[in-house]
Amino acid sequence: MTAGKQARAIFFGSPAFAVPSLHVVAAETQLLAVVSQPDRPSGRGQAPAAPPVKLAAAALGVPILQPEKVRTPETLAALAAFDADVFIVVAYGRILPQAMLDLPRRGPFNVHASLLPRLRGAAPIQWAIMRGERETGVSIMRMEAGLDTGPVAAMRSLPIADDDTAGTLSAKLAELGARLLAETLPAIVEGRVALALQDEAGMTLARPLSKLDGRLDFTRPARLVSAQARGVDPWPGATVMLDGEPLRLFAPHLSPPAPQIRQPGEVVGLRDGELLIACGDPAEASLGFAELQLPGRRRLPAAAVLAGRPIPTGTRLGAS
Repeated sequence: MTAGKQARAIFFGSPAFAVPSLHVVAAETQLLAVVSQPDRPSGRGQAPAAPPVKLAAAALGVPILQPEKVRTPETLAALAAFDADVFIVVAYGRILPQAMLDLPRRGPFNVHASLLPRLRGAAPIQWAIMRGERETGVSIMRMEAGLDTGPVAAMRSLPIADDDTAGTLSAKLAELGARLLAETLPAIVEGRVALALQDEAGMTLARPLSKLDGRLDFTRPARLVSAQARGVDPWPGATVMLDGEPLRLFAPHLSPPAPQIRQPGEVVGLRDGELLIACGDPAEASLGFAELQLPGRRRLPAAAVLAGRPIPTGTRLGAS
């Protein structure tokens, strides 16, 4: 096998996070096929929507596979028929069986959005923010049967900004991962990549998010509530209950403490366009939210929402 465009690759990925890496693989290898999740119902009408990777692959004119199940003889045979040198996997969303990992000659490699062994699992970007970490990054790992346990070929760090959400940080890490993949891919396809074992002593897990992770608990300090709200933006969204209905809160900002002692979850007022809410440590800070979303409505600036749906000072916002 020769390097570069002669390397035969299959790309696995589904969300927008994987698209920059897809373009790297398409530019640097002979891209045989793209494997993505099936189209899923989306939006109010629940019409089938294609994953972003599928749309990008179609624009490139690359064959697309969307198996409902990967652990079938038919899927294994279809992939084996391509006779690939390397698999590149980026946020595909399915665990590949060992028989599939054994197919490519140079191995399967994954672009993972954390500094392994920290935050192994499905939601490393969200949990990096929610746990208040100041730094994260991307790792390129040779895949094996364990959950993100394989040896690491390359790693690059990135600071987490105070206003980063899961959405903004994902976009940054997607580009960082693509750049690191472009630097590392030649060594992978030429069979000269150096691999380093992960240090199990530093391992942490990043389980998938559920809607329950969006429920805000204002008895916690404001900085921790802010981290949670940013980590669940855009999904599932930070949520509280207002008059028996869910209210979503976005764009949190630490604000000076309320002029008088307030109970956790109590509305302090509107200041500089932000809905201020008291948190568990009243001497530390209040938390302002610049954007709100009422049920069935769009996400809007807080002042615009409150003009049509006032929330009086002293209102207690409860857990959803």
